[in-house]
Amino acid sequence: MIKAASEFIAEAQQHINCLDPVQAKKLLDETKDALVLDVREPGEAAEAKLSCSVNIPRGLLEMKIQKHCTSETTTIVTHCAGGGRASLAAARLKEMGYTNVYAITAKFADVKALIG
Repeated sequence: MIKAASEFIAEAQQHINCLDPVQAKKLLDETKDALVLDVREPGEAAEAKLSCSVNIPRGLLEMKIQKHCTSETTTIVTHCAGGGRASLAAARLKEMGYTNVYAITAKFADVKALIG
């Protein structure tokens, strides 16, 4: 039986900290030195991005994250276009040993409107 992407995303969301845009803004306002990680493709990020984010496409996350975050306790907040890739990325970061990881599970336009 072939598993759909939606099944992987649902499984990931059971094991990570999911945030809506309001919760994400509050966390970022209260947290010094948080890393906001945009896991969309570079073309998507080029069209519009959060001013505070670093773009590492989901497919390159494991190879590039340590360039931007070497501490396992750094607060990392992932986002994408709709929450799916952010959830998968957050789950992978937890598997890699990062302990303070969150995923914004909302549409990018809603995140952009609130966080900028």
